[in-house]
Amino acid sequence: MSGCEWDDEDGTTEGYEQHGYDGEDFISLDLKTMTWVAPVHQALSTKRRWDQDTARNQYLKNYYTKVCVDEPKKHLAYGKSTLQRTERPRVSLLQRSPSSPVVCHATGFYPDRVVVFWRRDGQELHEQVDPGEVLPNHDGTFQVSVDLDLTAVPQEDWGRYECVVQLRGIEDIPTPLDPAHIRTNREDNHILAFILTGVAVLAVVAAAVVGVFLYQKRNGSVTSSENTEEQNPSPEAQPLTTVQS
Repeated sequence: MSGCEWDDEDGTTEGYEQHGYDGEDFISLDLKTMTWVAPVHQALSTKRRWDQDTARNQYLKNYYTKVCVDEPKKHLAYGKSTLQRTERPRVSLLQRSPSSPVVCHATGFYPDRVVVFWRRDGQELHEQVDPGEVLPNHDGTFQVSVDLDLTAVPQEDWGRYECVVQLRGIEDIPTPLDPAHIRTNREDNHILAFILTGVAVLAVVAAAVVGVFLYQKRNGSVTSSENTEEQNPSPEAQPLTTVQS
């Protein structure tokens, strides 16, 4: 097993090469001393032989501390706009019903290394809390929800609680537990009732318009018929003319 590590904050690098045999450590390279470490007696002969190969050891040190490290640096530079960007989350307080837990929902944030927790009087809560899993959004950002059970907490004490979101690159985002800012299904019911009322009003108006149209059409037909009868009276209604010789 081999690889390298690079700390982008202080610029330090580390490399390692480890060999195992039959599921146990056998021998590994110490880059600081440029020697091989043999944790088992069976690897001592290999250690002595590899310690003498200074050219190979120097090559390995150069590879793990420079060549290998250049790869993550290069990819990080190529993807800087994506990998190092920070998207601030949108935080909402949700509750399905008065007896349901209050959900602190954070969405639209990037990267996914986020910490969301509830605290009371400035102290982080570990009880009454049900943390959720960080999930991806369709746009490449992430979302997470953390539930808080307030069954045994009177509403006048809710002001002591707040949800806190911690994300790399931005300051902490506290959201106080204010009942006036909690979104619930009751709001959706009000909206649905408003929509249904609007639809009912439109239906009544449409029915009235159709009724007026039919009434006018009927009256127009009757008037047209009367006019026709006036212009073309029936034979019975015409006066008789007598011709005398």
